[in-house]
Amino acid sequence: MANDLNVVALVGRLTRESELRYTNGGSAVCRFSIAVNRRKRSGDKWEDEVSYFDCALFGKSAESMNQYLEKGRQVSIIGELRQNRWEQDGQSRSKVEIFVNSLQLLGSGSGDQRGGGRSEDAPRQGGGYGDQSRSGAVSQPRPATPATNDFGPEQFDDDIPF
Repeated sequence: MANDLNVVALVGRLTRESELRYTNGGSAVCRFSIAVNRRKRSGDKWEDEVSYFDCALFGKSAESMNQYLEKGRQVSIIGELRQNRWEQDGQSRSKVEIFVNSLQLLGSGSGDQRGGGRSEDAPRQGGGYGDQSRSGAVSQPRPATPATNDFGPEQFDDDIPF
């Protein structure tokens, strides 16, 4: 049906160095994996639960971004889920992977916990530090959103001009 939707947006840290390869047709494919933490309550204390996701970036974006995708770097990705199916030793196998349409570099290495910084070696494109998606649009940095949904009057600036 035309009403189906397949969109994934994640912010996480790379678990290993990215790997750039080329298809038989000469197209670049950059593969990497990210870890995304989620806080969950366990009794009286909070614990981090980690989920790991395999990702693939294609074309010129893969070639240009590969050098910046090192272990520990924080990234924001938007993409879609794809299920790869194959047969191995007579058994059907499958794996779900995120095909990345847009990628942004956020933090520098694994020691950077600020999450919004830009390292000096990060590429500058379109005034931001995003990457070009397959549609050719440059992804722009998105403003940070509050961690809670409590939008009380203390969260607004009093100097609003209207």
